[in-house]
This record gives sequence, structure tokens and C-alpha cells, in this order.
Amino acid sequence: MTATPEPGNHTPEPDELDDALSPEELAAEFLRTSGAEERLKHLDAEREDTEGDYGDGKPSQATKLVALARRSFRTVLGTDGKCYAVPLEGPRLALTLRGENGLRTRLARAFFDEHQSAAGASAIADALTVLEGQAVDTDPEPVALRVARHDGALVLDLGTPDGRAVVIGPDGWEIVDESPVLFRRTRLTSPLPTPTREPKNGPSGLDQLQALLNVSEPGFRLLVAWLVAALFPDIPHPILSLTGEQGTAKSTTGRMMVMLIDPSPAPLRGGPKDARTWTVQAAASWTVMLDNLSTIQPWFSDTLCKAVTGDGIVERALYTDDDVSVLNFRRVIGMTSIDAGALRGDLAERLLMVELDPIPPENRRTDDELKDAFDKAAPAVLGAVLDLAAEVLAELPGVAVAELPRLADFAKILAAIDTRRQWTTFADFTALAREITEAVIEYDPFADAVRTFVHEKRDWTGTAGVLLEHLPAPDGQLKSWPRTARGVSGHLRRVAPALRKNGVQIAFTRSPDQNHTRLIALSAEGTRAQPSEASQPSEGTAEQR
Repeated sequence: MTATPEPGNHTPEPDELDDALSPEELAAEFLRTSGAEERLKHLDAEREDTEGDYGDGKPSQATKLVALARRSFRTVLGTDGKCYAVPLEGPRLALTLRGENGLRTRLARAFFDEHQSAAGASAIADALTVLEGQAVDTDPEPVALRVARHDGALVLDLGTPDGRAVVIGPDGWEIVDESPVLFRRTRLTSPLPTPTREPKNGPSGLDQLQALLNVSEPGFRLLVAWLVAALFPDIPHPILSLTGEQGTAKSTTGRMMVMLIDPSPAPLRGGPKDARTWTVQAAASWTVMLDNLSTIQPWFSDTLCKAVTGDGIVERALYTDDDVSVLNFRRVIGMTSIDAGALRGDLAERLLMVELDPIPPENRRTDDELKDAFDKAAPAVLGAVLDLAAEVLAELPGVAVAELPRLADFAKILAAIDTRRQWTTFADFTALAREITEAVIEYDPFADAVRTFVHEKRDWTGTAGVLLEHLPAPDGQLKSWPRTARGVSGHLRRVAPALRKNGVQIAFTRSPDQNHTRLIALSAEGTRAQPSEASQPSEGTAEQR
């Protein structure tokens, strides 16, 4: 028996619907039954809300977002040329406008909480552009990463959510709830342990650190000095080079050094493939520890030198044809390697090389045991480093060093530490520098040949071309051996600091005659060859020589 449909519940068949409705009515019925009508209404409302019904005085989403941001943040222009937003209440942290954890994300969330609807992407972009324009009109403010200077004191960002910091002065250090300077943070910024004062009983913080490391007493004291110097943001820092044979815990030591000053989810990094990769690695953290380097390419050698003195990188700004972005930074750098190979002279002068000792089998510990021991010691170790930094600040004004090396500021820190602790870090650093420059010459056949030549001749003056004739290239093709007079001059300028530290004096002069020929004066330490005393250059023009 066929059931009869109840009145009002009959669903018309397609043929029936086509016969009953006009084309216009069919379209309207399709929109209603498919849900497209509701979606179109929602899009129309969203577009109207975003663009604003200015005739009725209704603010757009972008206007609401700007007002929302100004209620909770102030925009500033950093001295680095970037725009930031600083919360009016809470930690004094500078947030990037468009970064993943910056103002953009917080503003989108706040808008939804207030209006129960999501702001459009174009509205957020428009609002951020307005805020960026407001920031540009403000006076630039310093925005620091992890460490900063303030009124003669050092400030260390603890990296905690509450924004606490440590202020270090000549009279000691204290933890403050609100930092006196603006700090920015990145995804590589992790919290530091809360430092503690030296214990009345038991080993000191530095003793606890030394118990975790397999390094000689002079090497340990240089590591401590490197940690102290890392708290000074405005000086060139030495590049810590942890060397040693396999199994000497180079990577573990490097990780500990970073976690004591600038903890990060990635405390160890691989060597960069190019300058752009390096920029990404170095820009986001104060301390960079490069792990297991086997060679240092010439371009990277130059980049490392610039990074410890203040590297500036200029690139075309995104989405523009005529604007540029400038990234300027100074970093604390370390690296681990068994042997980094040939080193260029300018990089060698910036190295602080510390060799780790082999670990006896009975003294080896598992990674978990070391991590647990380090985590327990870290608060006291950091406190001890802060104590020493305060002592250095008190001592620095009276420090006098007769002959400063290339890293003069670091050398003065070493001298201040030696005065307070009766250590010999300055002498140890100077001795290490001589050993490193010796290695530079040994790795450089041309520099070694020049040294041998000068030790035999005692003093010599002539053109670069004549010197090249006196120093024929050894058998085999050596890429590093200069082939022209210009190459000789350039090569000598690069290795001159290393040669001087190994008893070879180099001077670039011109002959006193009318030709003013370019001359190179070489002499063993204690003698000075003058152009008037020069050995006669062979015949030929200056260009040929």
C-alpha cells in the first residue's frame, strides 16, 4: 500500500519545480537551498565593515584595529631603523609589528575577543601601516637583544615572561622587575636561570663550572673572561675557538657557554652556506656557537671579522624597487673544531683559542648526568659571572695597559680581571695570540717563505716584483701563492700582523727618487730597512714590478 504524503511535507521533483518556478525564482531557490545566499550576505557585511560606511560614520575594521592597538601599545622607532610596539602595561618588551610573535598576532586575537569576529587580512595590514607611520615620527629609542648599557651599568635580559632583568654596576648586581631599557626577543630567546649569590658553604659558582669542564687552569680562566666580556654589548668580542681531539666534549662545552649567557632552543649551529644564511643565524640571538667547523672559507672569515666588530648588511627591501633594508649587528661568536685548517691573519687576531683536554674513561658522564649537573650549577655560575662583571666595571676606569693588542677592549677586561683575582689571563691571551699567528704562517707557504727569506737576509728593500723573483713558487700549483707583483703586495698586507708577531717587520714605502717607486721594506726584529739603504731593484718599470 503506497503512503500518501502529508500536506506541507511534499518535496517537489525537479520537473515539477521547473514547471512551477520562473528562471529568476529558480536562481533564488538555488541560493537558498545551497547556503550560498548566507555566505554572500556574510561577505557583503564583512566588506562593508572593512571598507567602512563613511556616510553613516561607521568605522572600518582597520580603524578599529588602530584604536585597539593605541589603547594597549605605544609604537616606537628603534635605533636599528625598525618599528616596534611596546605594551603600555606589563614587561618593557619591544614587539615587532609583523613578526610571528609580534603585534600582528596579538592585535588579531584582541580584535576577535572584543568583536567576536576575525579581522580581515587587508584591514590588519592597513592598521599596521598606520602604526608604522606613527612610529616613524617618534624619536629613535635603543632596542637591545639580551644585553644593554644603561647609565654606566650593564643590563641583562633574563628572558622570562615577566620581563625581569639584571642590572650590573660597579657595586654589584640586582634583579629588577622592570628593565630600565627596551629589549626585543626572538624565537631563539630562552629564559636564563635566576642567578644566585655565592654560597656561604660549599664550592663557589666558578668552582662548580670548572668541575663540569675538562680544561687547564689557564684555559678555564680565559673561558670565564669570555663569559664576562659577553655581558658588554658595545665592544668587539674575541671569537672563542674550542679545539681538541675527538671525545674532548667540545660541543658540550660550547653548549654550556651559550646557555650561561644567551640560552636558545638551538645553542649550537652548523656553519652557514652563504652570507644570507649567516645573517639569518646571527640576527636572532646575541651569542652564536658554530659547531664542528672543518674549514673556514675566505668569505666567511671576512664575515666573522665584521660580525665581532659590527657587521652592516644592506639589501633591497621586500616588495620595493628603490628602498633598502639595513641590518647592523655585533655578536658574541664561538666555534668548535678539531682543526679549522688555514686561518687568515685578520681572523687569527680575533681568536681566543682554548684547547680541551682528553677525558679519562673513568671520568666520562652521560648527557643526562651532565645536563642535570649543569642545570643545578647554572644559577650559582651565572651569579659568579655577574659578580666578576661588577668587579670589572669597578676596576676598568683605572686600568692601564702598556701595549694593547687588536682586541683592546677585551684586553682591558682581562687586565681588570687579573687585578681583582690575581690571575694571568692577559699574559695567557698574549701568548696564545703568538701561537695562533705562528699557525697562520705555517699554513701559508708564501708567508713562511718570506719569514725564512728575512731571517737569512736580516733586512731587504725592493719592489714586489723583485721579491717574487727571490721567492719562486714551490713545485706544484698552489692557489695561495701570488702570481703577480700586485698579488705579492696584497698577500703581504694580509699576513703582515702575523709576520710582525713572528719577528718580521714589514713597511710599504716609496723610493726617494723622482720615480717614487713602490717599495717593500722587510727586516728582522730589531732592524729597520730604509729606502735609502735599499737593495737596488732590478730594472723595469714600477708597473712591471
